[in-house]
Amino acid sequence: MTKAIRFTRPGGPEVLEWTDVDLPPPGPGEIQLTHTATGLNYIDVYHRTGLYPVEMPSGLGVEGAGTVTAIGPDISEFSVGDRVAYVMGPLDAYSEARNFPANKAVRLPGSIADRQAAAMMLQGLTVQYLIRQTFPVESGMTVLFHAAAGGVGIIACQWLKHLGVTVIGTVGSPQKAELARHHGCEHVIDYTTENFVERVRDITGGNGVPVVYDGVGKTTFEGSLDCLAPRGMMVSFGNASGPVPPFALGTLTAKGSLYVTRPTLATYVADRASYISMCEELFGVVQSGAIKIEVHQEYALHDTQQAHRDLEARKTTGSTVLIPA
Repeated sequence: MTKAIRFTRPGGPEVLEWTDVDLPPPGPGEIQLTHTATGLNYIDVYHRTGLYPVEMPSGLGVEGAGTVTAIGPDISEFSVGDRVAYVMGPLDAYSEARNFPANKAVRLPGSIADRQAAAMMLQGLTVQYLIRQTFPVESGMTVLFHAAAGGVGIIACQWLKHLGVTVIGTVGSPQKAELARHHGCEHVIDYTTENFVERVRDITGGNGVPVVYDGVGKTTFEGSLDCLAPRGMMVSFGNASGPVPPFALGTLTAKGSLYVTRPTLATYVADRASYISMCEELFGVVQSGAIKIEVHQEYALHDTQQAHRDLEARKTTGSTVLIPA
């Protein structure tokens, strides 16, 4: 028996229950691990509210770190005692311990702490695919990144600066502006007091940017299109303010032969070879010191309801982890 968060219906944070669950021995293709830290991400809110429907009853959470405590009968890649981390796979990271598909786990380097790993697998690999694969940036470019003081944004600002890219970032308060600036965002726009489209056009001399990375969704989508240079790409990778409503395809023509894409991390890590390669690059830039993974908030796992309230109220910055009791 172990403890875990479960929910039986979509809704607000109040649907999340801290409960006892059975934990059988790991089956074929599985490892059993005891969590030391679990990541808190906005995708967890999407699952909880039903924006991304899940089969009920359900666990929650897509990334975590911990120690292998048992292995299935056909597992050779891992051993008991290995430190591992993971992202995606079956929902259930909000648990003290779990069984997990071995092909979705990666062994952690000794120089990366468990809390760091739990705080960076989803967010760091998201940045990797956004800036290295979806729209591969080049040194000398100027890009727009929304929510620059969020968990993904802080990692992106550092990585982009490391690659020689100038970042224009949007934030929602003076405190978040300072945080984004501290992590490499050269031009910070507070969208609560400034028109980000006008500011982007001013910063770029009217030219616009070749790419916008937008995890905010509904409230920033239309303005983001107006920030793009001709043949620019709108990368919509999240819905923090709600899903993007339908729009006329001809809008892309009128605004300069634009491209729009809606990528997901699950697609990029579906192939294990690609997954491992992405992790190796992420671990490498963290180990080099180019990117610092900072955990800004910690909550006890049994306080998940409060963690979700704070996340949705925009009270959190950067990365947040949940710690099993």
